[in-house]
Amino acid sequence: MELSKRLQAIADMVTTGSRTADVGCDHGFVSIYLYENKIAPKVYAMDLREGPLQRAREHIEEKGFSDYIETRLSDGVEALAAGEADTLICAGMGGRLMAEILSKGHEKAAMMKELILQPQSELRYFREFLRQSGFVIVKENMIKEDGKFYPIIKAVYGGGKSGREMASAGGESKGETESAEGGSNRKVVSADSLSGGTLQRIADSFGSCLLADRHPVLKEYLEMLRERDEKILESLKSAGKQAVRREELCGELSDIAYCLTLYEA
Repeated sequence: MELSKRLQAIADMVTTGSRTADVGCDHGFVSIYLYENKIAPKVYAMDLREGPLQRAREHIEEKGFSDYIETRLSDGVEALAAGEADTLICAGMGGRLMAEILSKGHEKAAMMKELILQPQSELRYFREFLRQSGFVIVKENMIKEDGKFYPIIKAVYGGGKSGREMASAGGESKGETESAEGGSNRKVVSADSLSGGTLQRIADSFGSCLLADRHPVLKEYLEMLRERDEKILESLKSAGKQAVRREELCGELSDIAYCLTLYEA
């Protein structure tokens, strides 16, 4: 089965041999791909809506994979037993909805070896939620498809430990985890003029792994945001009552400018 660029990037994040729960499985294409390509020996394709789940069931039956891909009507991970899966995929939803799903299923999610997450919106809010909920981002990718940008996040539960502490304990590959903290050879958080709070905001907004890797799609995304914000700011110049919004835009443009300087190093 051939996947779209977005779905392929999600599937590529899954560790081979992982029993996988695909939350919000939609048509079941990722679930089918993971079993068909011997990445996941068992997949739980789950969706809140009966319509998409039935379509997924039909696609799975067409492939003859019904014994290996189990469909479940589920609100988040509600229909998944604790410890039943190694990997959780949650993709194609808004950041706040995904945060709600992970909050409700925190105990089950924390038991998994990895979470593959693809929030569609509110990226800063979602990364901040992960950090505050004990999850550590260990790897990120970003792709552009049909004019839209999609970040893909791999996170593991750290239980309050930092990424570097987890690497020492053998939890995730050291290279990936250090990038998550900007601790690779290409450091992200190294500007004396920026406060710790500003650096954390930048990491939450744009992804410290992506910044550490100088990801080319992230650069394109940053340039798009800069152009958009500059246009909005220009349109607000004559609007005296928009002082707060202008200040927000100026702050974001400053963060974007800092991020873009990293690509000049």
